[in-house]
Amino acid sequence: MKFTVLFLVFLFCSLTLAQNDANATDIEINSLMKSACSPDMCDLLIKFGAMEEKLRVIETRLQDSETRLEDSETRLEDSETRLKDSETRLQDSETRLKDSENRLRNSENQIMDLRNKERTKVLFSAAVGGSGHIGPFNTDTTLIYRAVITNIGGAYSQSTGIFTAPVAGVYYFTIFYHAGGEHRAILSVHKNNQLIVTTHDHESNSDVSDNGGNAVFLQLQRGDEVYVRLAENSHVWGYDFHTTFSGFLVTQI
Repeated sequence: MKFTVLFLVFLFCSLTLAQNDANATDIEINSLMKSACSPDMCDLLIKFGAMEEKLRVIETRLQDSETRLEDSETRLEDSETRLKDSETRLQDSETRLKDSENRLRNSENQIMDLRNKERTKVLFSAAVGGSGHIGPFNTDTTLIYRAVITNIGGAYSQSTGIFTAPVAGVYYFTIFYHAGGEHRAILSVHKNNQLIVTTHDHESNSDVSDNGGNAVFLQLQRGDEVYVRLAENSHVWGYDFHTTFSGFLVTQI
């Protein structure tokens, strides 16, 4: 810049200056300029040189500002990236939390189901009762066990002789009978309208009494009915609780 100003001075003033030191100070240049041209021209050139120096300073500061701006933008991008990562981790945490809540809710429901199953008790035993034989009848007849011994859960009806499953599950049923030999004895367990198991003995003149029984596990749905049928032309003894019908809930499903 200093040499440019000198060149302009030499150009406008048509003078030849000898420059001995390439690193001349501002005072030497100003003195040289004043001796080479008119005062007004020298002042103008000095001001022009000062303006160029200020412009260089401004450009340097502008470059510094642009550099700091780029650094700020880079930090901002880094912050945005970290924010997005944090949001992603937060969403993942919320998802895991929801999954944990769902598993906890399912576990609580399973525990409640197990507790309900533990509280569900179904158990009954009943005898035909009476003072003599029951039957024979000229048609198959549902046998009513009127002498209820146990009926926990109230699933057996002593008025109809029918057991109605209160819950879905596996049940165990047994039947036993005692009868005379002069008539046959045929008993069968039915689920709804389906024959499940049976027990019987033929009539005999030499055998004065008969005994028999059977048992079965049944998988029932809520509302299924289980009952005992006495076959036509057969009979059983009703007194002294010889002929019984029993059942209980083994497990819920």
